[in-house]
Amino acid sequence: MDAINTGDTAWVLTSSALVMLMTPGLAFFYGGLVRRKNVLGILIQCLGALCIVSLQWVLGGYSLAFGKGSESFIGGIIGNLNGFLLNGVGFEPSPYATTVPHQAFMIFQMMFAIITPALAIGAFAERMKFSAYCLFLILWSFFVYDPICHMVWAFGGHVRNMGALDFAGGTVVHLNAGVAALVACLVMGKRHGPSHLSTHNLPFAVLGACLLWFGWFGFNAGSALAAGGGLATSAFVVTHVATAAAGLSWAVIEWIKNGKPTTLGVITGAVAGLVAITPASGFVDVRGAIMIGLLVSVFCFFAVSVIKAKFGYDDTLDVFGVHGVGGMWGAIGTGLFATKAVNSGGADGFFYGNPAQVLIQLKAVGITILWSGFGSFILLKIIDVMVGLRVSPEEEVLGLDLTQHHERAYTILE
Repeated sequence: MDAINTGDTAWVLTSSALVMLMTPGLAFFYGGLVRRKNVLGILIQCLGALCIVSLQWVLGGYSLAFGKGSESFIGGIIGNLNGFLLNGVGFEPSPYATTVPHQAFMIFQMMFAIITPALAIGAFAERMKFSAYCLFLILWSFFVYDPICHMVWAFGGHVRNMGALDFAGGTVVHLNAGVAALVACLVMGKRHGPSHLSTHNLPFAVLGACLLWFGWFGFNAGSALAAGGGLATSAFVVTHVATAAAGLSWAVIEWIKNGKPTTLGVITGAVAGLVAITPASGFVDVRGAIMIGLLVSVFCFFAVSVIKAKFGYDDTLDVFGVHGVGGMWGAIGTGLFATKAVNSGGADGFFYGNPAQVLIQLKAVGITILWSGFGSFILLKIIDVMVGLRVSPEEEVLGLDLTQHHERAYTILE
């Protein structure tokens, strides 16, 4: 292994802090979009993910996802518990990041584990018990996130061995969370009363989206795990360009369809762009990034305005429509636009002479959908038996802030 590099270590730790900031950013993004009687419920759910999943990761989640280096168990599906309580995870480099301390890589990956289940909050917003949510965080992290993380990113992981490309979490984070979100809203059913979006504080949502955009540079560029060599720079650049293209694309679609663009549309498009470029950020150039960003808004807009309306599921904040569909397109787009000119350790995609990469990406998408879909369904049913998933209709009308936490975000309620 290489010697510890101080610049690389500083970049990975800085990126870890940036990704950590994304979870409070998500809290403001989601919190601004729900009814005012539920905003604190959203905030504490995001804070709960920060606290609970952090401990889960140290107690065994990291070991199950990555082991102490290269161990794989049960045919490339899951790691083992040899690294329980970070046993063997110290200050020496690891096989995954050879120029930074092992704990730096561990804490960077922890931030991904935290935000992934938090993303699903938006689908079941305004109706899940906090006790059920806490159980969901623990069980889903162990039985859904950790295996998918292992399969896609760990040495010996089944999806990694297939040759699938996912630089920073298109399948591991976004598609995984998006599918779980869809399953959750189907299992729980619709909200009582009007189920249309009742945005109580759009500036909150804009602030949250901007914090997500800012933190996402750590998410994607930090996944280079090194400050030098140009890969982190490339990932940073394409992340920004794709996001800008997606925000603009969504605004244009709204302008054509509804006669005017909206602030909510621009930030939704920007988040969709961030989602889609995530798996591709370490493998595509600026041309590929622009195409991924422009097209993701088309696919996600169709998902949230047509598919959701047709099937009638109550995905409160369109988690599946943005993260699930955006994650799918990002994985497929990686197979189309990846080029070894950006990352020699990756692969060429369809437009660079390797159409087989698209099929590999589709297989990775299928495996993620099946594992997350079935796993989430089973776990939600178990939690429902244990403590019940939903608050009562009366509690839902009063709002989760009061009924679950005995707090109010505002002195005057409307």
